[in-house]
Amino acid sequence: MRFTWLLCSLVLVISGWGGADAPGKLDAAGLLALQFPDVRLDAATHDDGGFLDVEGTIGGTIHFEVLLPDTWNGRFAMGGGGGFVGSVQNAERGAVKEGYATAGTDTGHQGKGTVAAWAQDDLLAQVNFGHLAVHRTAEAAKALIRAYYGKGPEYSYFLGCSRGGGQAMMEAQRYPQDFDGIVAGAPAFNWNGIAALFVRIAQVVYPDPKQLDQPVIPPDLLGVIYDELMRQCDAQDGLEDGIIMDPRAVHFDVSKVPGITPEQQAAIAVIYEGPKNGDGPLFPGFSYGAEKDPGGWLGWLTGPNPQLLQEQQAPTLTFAFGTQAFKYLFMNDPEWDYSTYDFSTFAEDTRLGASNLNATNPDLSALRERGGKLILWHGWGDPALPALSLIDYYEQVKALDPQAENYVRLFMVPGCLHCGGGPGPSNVDWLPILRAWREEGKAPDVIIATGKEKDGATPERPLYPYPQQAMYKGQGDPFDADSFEPKGP
Repeated sequence: MRFTWLLCSLVLVISGWGGADAPGKLDAAGLLALQFPDVRLDAATHDDGGFLDVEGTIGGTIHFEVLLPDTWNGRFAMGGGGGFVGSVQNAERGAVKEGYATAGTDTGHQGKGTVAAWAQDDLLAQVNFGHLAVHRTAEAAKALIRAYYGKGPEYSYFLGCSRGGGQAMMEAQRYPQDFDGIVAGAPAFNWNGIAALFVRIAQVVYPDPKQLDQPVIPPDLLGVIYDELMRQCDAQDGLEDGIIMDPRAVHFDVSKVPGITPEQQAAIAVIYEGPKNGDGPLFPGFSYGAEKDPGGWLGWLTGPNPQLLQEQQAPTLTFAFGTQAFKYLFMNDPEWDYSTYDFSTFAEDTRLGASNLNATNPDLSALRERGGKLILWHGWGDPALPALSLIDYYEQVKALDPQAENYVRLFMVPGCLHCGGGPGPSNVDWLPILRAWREEGKAPDVIIATGKEKDGATPERPLYPYPQQAMYKGQGDPFDADSFEPKGP
C-alpha cells in the first residue's frame, strides 16, 4: 500500500486554498478549515519561537506534528523516533529554527518506548510501526506545507538515528520518492536479527528469569574488562589515545581479564560474537569499546537497571527490546519465555514480523534513479546496535552496484557509542552535509567530527567514507584533524 491516493486527494482538496499562485500563507484558522481525506487536523497554534505547530491524526491512529516556520527556507526536514516510539517524536524538531518545515509521528500507537504490547493481534499497528506511518506522515506534511505556503518543498530530507535510522533506511528502500536525501545513523533495520542478539545475550547474562537482579557479569567487572581491553589493544592501531580505531583489527584475549570466571568469559564471548543456531551465525555481535562507559554495557547489556526492572521486569534495555519484540512482533505470545528459546525455528518464527519491520533490501536503484542521496553512519563502540551489521548491509549494496558510492556512503565513527557519546569525537551536523551533496553535488569525501571542549580546545577527528579510515600520521595532536590521513581504497 503506497497511499499515493492520499497525497493526490490532498492536493485536489487544497488546490483552491494554496496552489502555486496563492497570495501568501494561510493562517491557523484557514489551515484547520481544510478538509483532508483520512486526516484530521486537531490543533494549530503559533509558537513564540516563530512557527505554526499543527497537530493531527491519520487513519484514526497515527498521530503527527508538523512545524511550519514563519520564515521558510523552502525545504522539509523530517526526523525519526527511538525505540518502539509510542509518542510523537521528531529528531529534527530543532531544524524549524533554521527555517525548515519539519514533522514527526508516533508511528500509530501510544505507549512507553520500551513496550510493544500495542502490537498484539494488531497487524495494522505493526505495519504502521514498521514502515507505513512515516510514509503517510511525510505525504500529509507535504500537503500541509503546500497549503500553508502556496507551494511544496524544493527539497525534502529525512534524518534519524537508532529506530529513526531504521525508518530512514525503510524510506530509502520502500518509499524512495518521499525524500531527496536521507541520513540513517546507528539504524535498527534488521529487527529479527537484533532481537535474536538481544535475547541470546539475555540468556547468558540472566540465565535464570527468577533472578533478574543478579547478572552473570556484575557492574564491578565492567571496568576491569575495559581496562584490560585497553591495556592489550589501545596501541595496536598505532596511537594510544583511549580509542580503538577499528575493533576488527585488534585482538583481545578475554581470558586475561583479572578474576574472570568461565561463565563470565562465555557470556562475554556471546556479546562479542553474536547469536548462532544450527544454520550458523544469526547476527553480528558487539564491537569493543563500550564496556566501562556510563552509556555503555551497564545500561544496555549487563545491568541491572533498578527502575526498568521495577517497571517491566527487564534488567537492561536490550533485554526489554528483545523480549518485547519476540513476544509481540514475532511470536504474538505475551507468555513467551526467553530463557527456554533455542533458536532452532528462528527463521520460521520471525518471517512474518520481519516482512513488516526489516529494511534490509540492498537494492537502492529507485533512490539512485531519482537523484537521491543516502548517508549511513555508525559508532564503532555502539552498545545498543552492533556496528558490523551496517557494514554488512553496505557491502551488500556495493556488491549489487559497484558505483553505489555515487549516491550512498557509510561513515564509521571510532569511539562513538549509540548515536553519540563515548571517548571519541562524534558530533556531526549531518543536515548541511546532506544538503551540499544533494543540492550542490559536493560529495562528503571527508567529515570532521568534534567532541566536547576540553582545556579550551575542541577535539577533532576526520571521518572518511568506508572502507577508508583515518590513520595517525605519527606526529601531532591526536585530537587535531590535521594529524590524520586516509588509509584504504
